[in-house]
Amino acid sequence: MPARRIITTILALSAAACAESAGGLTWTAPPAWKNEGQRPMRAATYRIPPAPADKEDGECGVFFFGPGQGGGVEANLKRWIGQFESATQPQTRSQTINGLQVTTVDVSGTYTGAGGPMAAAKSAKPGYRLLGGIVEGPQGAVFFKFTGPAKTVAAQQAAFQKMLGSVSK
Repeated sequence: MPARRIITTILALSAAACAESAGGLTWTAPPAWKNEGQRPMRAATYRIPPAPADKEDGECGVFFFGPGQGGGVEANLKRWIGQFESATQPQTRSQTINGLQVTTVDVSGTYTGAGGPMAAAKSAKPGYRLLGGIVEGPQGAVFFKFTGPAKTVAAQQAAFQKMLGSVSK
Protein backbone atom coordinates (compact mmCIF):
# COMPACT_ATOMS: atom_id res chain seq x y z
CA MET A 1 0.00 0.00 0.00
CA PRO A 2 2.74 2.58 0.76
CA ALA A 3 4.28 2.00 -2.69
CA ARG A 4 0.95 2.73 -4.36
CA ARG A 5 0.60 5.96 -2.38
CA ILE A 6 4.12 7.04 -3.38
CA ILE A 7 3.43 6.33 -7.05
CA THR A 8 0.12 8.22 -6.89
CA THR A 9 1.86 11.21 -5.27
CA ILE A 10 4.62 11.20 -7.90
CA LEU A 11 2.06 11.09 -10.73
CA ALA A 12 0.06 13.94 -9.18
CA LEU A 13 3.19 16.06 -8.80
CA SER A 14 4.21 15.30 -12.39
CA ALA A 15 0.83 16.48 -13.68
CA ALA A 16 1.07 19.66 -11.60
CA ALA A 17 4.57 20.30 -12.92
CA CYS A 18 3.18 20.36 -16.47
CA ALA A 19 0.72 23.16 -15.65
CA GLU A 20 1.62 26.43 -17.34
CA SER A 21 0.22 29.96 -17.20
CA ALA A 22 -0.01 33.30 -19.01
CA GLY A 23 -2.40 36.22 -18.98
CA GLY A 24 -4.30 35.06 -15.91
CA LEU A 25 -4.95 31.62 -17.42
CA THR A 26 -3.48 28.22 -16.62
CA TRP A 27 -3.36 25.06 -18.71
CA THR A 28 -1.84 21.61 -18.56
CA ALA A 29 0.41 20.60 -21.42
CA PRO A 30 0.42 17.01 -22.67
CA PRO A 31 3.09 15.01 -20.82
CA ALA A 32 4.68 13.74 -24.06
CA TRP A 33 5.31 17.29 -25.26
CA LYS A 34 8.73 18.70 -24.36
CA ASN A 35 8.54 22.15 -22.81
CA GLU A 36 11.28 24.30 -24.31
CA GLY A 37 10.35 27.27 -22.12
CA GLN A 38 9.70 30.84 -23.07
CA ARG A 39 11.04 32.56 -26.16
CA PRO A 40 10.68 36.13 -27.36
CA MET A 41 6.94 36.85 -27.70
CA ARG A 42 6.09 33.36 -26.41
CA ALA A 43 4.81 32.31 -23.00
CA ALA A 44 5.73 28.69 -23.81
CA THR A 45 7.04 26.53 -26.63
CA TYR A 46 6.47 22.80 -26.86
CA ARG A 47 8.29 20.34 -29.10
CA ILE A 48 6.04 17.48 -30.21
CA PRO A 49 7.63 14.20 -31.30
CA PRO A 50 7.00 13.24 -34.93
CA ALA A 51 4.56 10.53 -35.97
CA PRO A 52 6.35 7.40 -37.24
CA ALA A 53 6.09 8.40 -40.93
CA ASP A 54 7.19 12.03 -40.36
CA LYS A 55 10.75 13.33 -40.27
CA GLU A 56 10.12 16.63 -38.45
CA ASP A 57 8.80 17.44 -34.99
CA GLY A 58 5.69 19.49 -34.46
CA GLU A 59 5.71 22.69 -32.44
CA CYS A 60 3.14 24.42 -30.29
CA GLY A 61 3.80 28.04 -29.44
CA VAL A 62 1.73 29.79 -26.78
CA PHE A 63 1.65 33.55 -27.15
CA PHE A 64 0.49 36.28 -24.77
CA PHE A 65 1.08 39.93 -25.60
CA GLY A 66 -0.87 41.69 -22.85
CA PRO A 67 -4.26 43.35 -22.49
CA GLY A 68 -5.60 44.58 -25.84
CA GLN A 69 -2.44 43.43 -27.66
CA GLY A 70 -1.81 40.78 -30.33
CA GLY A 71 -4.75 41.69 -32.56
CA GLY A 72 -8.31 40.45 -32.58
CA VAL A 73 -9.52 36.92 -33.01
CA GLU A 74 -10.56 37.30 -36.67
CA ALA A 75 -7.32 39.07 -37.65
CA ASN A 76 -5.24 36.27 -36.13
CA LEU A 77 -7.32 33.53 -37.76
CA LYS A 78 -6.93 35.28 -41.12
CA ARG A 79 -3.17 35.63 -40.60
CA TRP A 80 -2.73 31.98 -39.59
CA ILE A 81 -4.81 30.75 -42.55
CA GLY A 82 -2.82 33.08 -44.82
CA GLN A 83 0.38 31.28 -43.82
CA PHE A 84 -0.74 28.35 -46.00
CA GLU A 85 -0.65 27.96 -49.77
CA SER A 86 -2.93 25.43 -51.49
CA ALA A 87 -4.81 25.26 -48.21
CA THR A 88 -7.76 23.06 -47.45
CA GLN A 89 -10.98 24.82 -46.50
CA PRO A 90 -10.21 26.12 -42.98
CA GLN A 91 -12.50 24.89 -40.23
CA THR A 92 -13.22 27.39 -37.46
CA ARG A 93 -15.31 26.96 -34.36
CA SER A 94 -16.26 29.13 -31.39
CA GLN A 95 -17.13 27.57 -28.05
CA THR A 96 -17.10 28.21 -24.33
CA ILE A 97 -14.60 26.18 -22.29
CA ASN A 98 -14.49 26.58 -18.53
CA GLY A 99 -16.36 29.88 -18.86
CA LEU A 100 -13.90 31.25 -21.45
CA GLN A 101 -14.57 32.08 -25.09
CA VAL A 102 -12.35 29.90 -27.31
CA THR A 103 -12.07 30.07 -31.09
CA THR A 104 -10.28 27.27 -32.92
CA VAL A 105 -9.01 26.80 -36.45
CA ASP A 106 -7.80 23.76 -38.41
CA VAL A 107 -6.06 24.25 -41.76
CA SER A 108 -3.70 22.14 -43.91
CA GLY A 109 -1.54 22.73 -46.96
CA THR A 110 1.89 24.14 -47.71
CA TYR A 111 2.98 26.08 -44.63
CA THR A 112 4.94 29.26 -45.35
CA GLY A 113 4.75 30.88 -41.92
CA ALA A 114 7.52 28.86 -40.29
CA GLY A 115 10.12 31.56 -40.77
CA GLY A 116 8.42 34.30 -38.79
CA PRO A 117 9.25 37.99 -39.07
CA MET A 118 12.71 37.58 -37.52
CA ALA A 119 13.85 34.73 -39.80
CA ALA A 120 16.28 35.32 -42.65
CA ALA A 121 14.17 33.36 -45.15
CA LYS A 122 10.84 31.62 -45.14
CA SER A 123 10.69 28.01 -46.21
CA ALA A 124 7.66 26.32 -47.74
CA LYS A 125 6.68 23.10 -45.98
CA PRO A 126 4.17 21.00 -47.95
CA GLY A 127 1.94 18.56 -46.11
CA TYR A 128 1.69 20.66 -42.96
CA ARG A 129 -1.25 21.33 -40.68
CA LEU A 130 -2.11 24.00 -38.11
CA LEU A 131 -4.40 23.64 -35.13
CA GLY A 132 -4.94 26.96 -33.43
CA GLY A 133 -6.82 28.09 -30.38
CA ILE A 134 -7.44 31.64 -29.20
CA VAL A 135 -8.61 31.86 -25.61
CA GLU A 136 -10.08 35.18 -24.51
CA GLY A 137 -8.79 35.54 -20.96
CA PRO A 138 -9.22 38.16 -18.23
CA GLN A 139 -5.91 39.87 -19.08
CA GLY A 140 -6.13 39.46 -22.86
CA ALA A 141 -6.08 36.71 -25.44
CA VAL A 142 -3.75 33.73 -25.17
CA PHE A 143 -2.89 32.18 -28.55
CA PHE A 144 -2.11 28.45 -28.96
CA LYS A 145 -0.60 27.61 -32.36
CA PHE A 146 0.31 23.97 -33.10
CA THR A 147 2.02 23.36 -36.46
CA GLY A 148 3.80 20.40 -37.95
CA PRO A 149 3.63 17.61 -40.50
CA ALA A 150 -0.01 16.62 -41.01
CA LYS A 151 0.41 13.08 -39.62
CA THR A 152 2.13 14.37 -36.49
CA VAL A 153 -0.58 16.95 -35.89
CA ALA A 154 -3.32 14.36 -36.49
CA ALA A 155 -1.65 11.97 -34.03
CA GLN A 156 -1.56 14.72 -31.38
CA GLN A 157 -4.89 16.41 -32.13
CA ALA A 158 -6.65 14.87 -29.11
CA ALA A 159 -3.75 15.97 -26.86
CA PHE A 160 -4.01 19.54 -28.21
CA GLN A 161 -7.78 19.57 -27.65
CA LYS A 162 -7.29 18.22 -24.13
CA MET A 163 -4.80 21.02 -23.43
CA LEU A 164 -7.32 23.63 -24.65
CA GLY A 165 -9.95 21.94 -22.51
CA SER A 166 -7.71 22.36 -19.46
CA VAL A 167 -7.42 26.15 -19.83
CA SER A 168 -8.99 27.95 -16.87
CA LYS A 169 -8.81 31.21 -14.89
